[in-house]
Amino acid sequence: MRLSLRFVLPLMLVLAAIAYGVAPLVDQLTLRWFVRDMDIRAKLIANAMHDPLVEQLKAGSKTRVANYFARVAQDERLYAIGYCATPESPPLATRSLPAEIRCDNLDQWEEAESPLLTSPRGPLHVAVKPLEGGEEDGEDADAGTEPAAEPKPRAGGWLVLIHDMSFVERRSAETKRYVFYFFMGLAAVISLITVVIAQLSWRGWVSGMRSLLRGEGLLRDPGQGGNAPEFRPIARDLQRLIRELETEHLSRDESQITWTPDSLRAILHGELRGEDVIVVSNREPYIHQRRGERVEIQRPASGLVTALEPIMRACSGTWIAHGSGSADREVVDGRDHIAVPPDKPAYQLRRIWLTPEEEAGYYYGFANEGLWPLCHIAHVRPTFRSADWAHYVAVNKKFAKAVKAEARTHNPIVMIQDYHFALLPRMIHEELPEATIITFWHIPWPNPESFAICPWREEIISGLLGSSILGFHTQFHCNNFVDTVDRTIEARVDRESFTVSLGGKLTAVRRYPISIAWPPEPEMVAKPVDQCRAEIRRTEGLPAEQMIGVGVDRLDYTKGITERFRAVERLLESKPEWIGRFSFVQIAAPSRSGIDEYQHHEAQVRALATRINERFGVGRRDSPPPIILKVEHHEPHEVYAYYRAAELCFVSSLHDGMNLVTKEFVAARDDERGVLILSQFTGAARELPEAVIVNPYDADQCAAALHVALTMPAAEQRDRMRLMRGLVREFNVYRWAGRMLLDAATMRRRDRLTEKPVASASPL
Repeated sequence: MRLSLRFVLPLMLVLAAIAYGVAPLVDQLTLRWFVRDMDIRAKLIANAMHDPLVEQLKAGSKTRVANYFARVAQDERLYAIGYCATPESPPLATRSLPAEIRCDNLDQWEEAESPLLTSPRGPLHVAVKPLEGGEEDGEDADAGTEPAAEPKPRAGGWLVLIHDMSFVERRSAETKRYVFYFFMGLAAVISLITVVIAQLSWRGWVSGMRSLLRGEGLLRDPGQGGNAPEFRPIARDLQRLIRELETEHLSRDESQITWTPDSLRAILHGELRGEDVIVVSNREPYIHQRRGERVEIQRPASGLVTALEPIMRACSGTWIAHGSGSADREVVDGRDHIAVPPDKPAYQLRRIWLTPEEEAGYYYGFANEGLWPLCHIAHVRPTFRSADWAHYVAVNKKFAKAVKAEARTHNPIVMIQDYHFALLPRMIHEELPEATIITFWHIPWPNPESFAICPWREEIISGLLGSSILGFHTQFHCNNFVDTVDRTIEARVDRESFTVSLGGKLTAVRRYPISIAWPPEPEMVAKPVDQCRAEIRRTEGLPAEQMIGVGVDRLDYTKGITERFRAVERLLESKPEWIGRFSFVQIAAPSRSGIDEYQHHEAQVRALATRINERFGVGRRDSPPPIILKVEHHEPHEVYAYYRAAELCFVSSLHDGMNLVTKEFVAARDDERGVLILSQFTGAARELPEAVIVNPYDADQCAAALHVALTMPAAEQRDRMRLMRGLVREFNVYRWAGRMLLDAATMRRRDRLTEKPVASASPL
């Protein structure tokens, strides 16, 4: 103890001396900062006074100038104001102008490095600012004299601003006091830590020596060479505490995170300690197709791929997907892997091969003839076959084996995507019990009565409840799922925390609205909007002044394409002035053409477009067609060109989980123009109320919305688009993934805290 005090007292004296020595340096720095601030403030005041002062001088009224100076000088820090027309003339100033300031000595103040004037009140800061446009004639207009004919404004004169800097002394005294208190506090803290460490070190050394003398060894476990068993929980807790402190700034307040690929990567390497991330989806992000002698790479028109591909670039994990391209097998290695993206590989794509029978039963059959129409209330009857269900189970098992093979650890992060893999979470949980499984259901979840149609409803719900986290786009879909669980199977549902427990496995049901990457890739918006407008109209054979709308969808009956065309037809009926002046371009990527319902829908779309064109466009001389239907694949940069060229984008989905076309259109419009017409039956309608919201079944309402969009003033378009772009910027796809991963990290920490609590405790 005496040794500690001998160290502490000199330390406190030294720090006190340092505090007093630092004080003058603090004074100098403080004064320099305030002088610079006064220079900036004087420049701002001079700029603000310039035009009114020139007008007063031109009027020739010294009294009005003096009154103007007096009003400005009411600022508590502005001590005096003066004006010198020439070095020989007397200053026109407020009464408080110091005698040391004269028109013939302004040069010394203007060129001074530290323009300070000492006065009984304290230091004064002198700023001399040149003024252009002063009055050459100095006569007082109030004397009744007439100004000379054609008076010439004088290019010269100086404005003198005197600032009171007495407040600097007060702040300097406060700064000295705070610096002194800081060093005294620092001395106290260092002293306390020194005493504690000295005491603990002494006691530990004495205790160790006593143990050694008693023959108790070094408290090591001879079998493992590590700490004694009773110390292992403490070591584990300390390691966990260090990791939490390193990443606390990320998890403390999600709203403070700027969501980018880098911040998402930081979460993985901080919150999740860089553990491997595995994504599972049916659709692959890159498809290799053979075209004669060459192989082409396609990026599918899929909202799921649009959302997940930027995340995988950030995470550098493994994406497992069905290899459906005609050249997919030719480009993979011996383990069915290929590094993607092709131009700059960032993650691994593992392809799973399906037989034609498996693809027909699992994908076209149960998933898209059964679950898809079941969940999308679009008035198409779902079809369920036992053979399709058998293939669905078999393919889910095949993907579960692939996940286990790709997992580099016993507890990977597995992100399962969509309705193709309803059974997969439970299967992975059985293979990798410690894995954190995040399942995201990209399509709507119907109400319990509708879902009861499915013959294998219990198996699907049980499979999904193998997830650690189950995500939906909207709270409405979360509510529907929890209601379905409550009515279908025996499980414990907690509606307060929105969790479901089945067989001891807890699943959190959460809302995660999906989005797109922000900002868009540079090549997507590289062409100026005017160039896009001209090129698209030239490509489609339209006049330069033609107004166009755009729709971008898969050719799917849930997207409301026929309803969209009927709205265009109704617009031309009710507002014939748009005939020949407005064309709607529908980009429709072919989809699931092997299903009868999709074949029938494509035929309907083509027939309706032909009928409307024959009625209002085709056959009339030089009349552009009202509908331009493009049933073909378009690359993302081509789609963005249409977004940027259009006056409006029409999304008329009859039922949709989110619909990312809405957010792509908003992201593409960096010119802050264009109008989004949006179906009320999309998840995006809850996030983008600034769009023109419509009921796609109401043709009259949709036609009116088209007219409103085509005639909306530019200022209103800008106001709406700015709000929507702000939301898409903040709630981007990295936030979508980051929120799920943060929740997963929290869940993993909670699991570790409850890990074997009894085994590590000492018996009483």
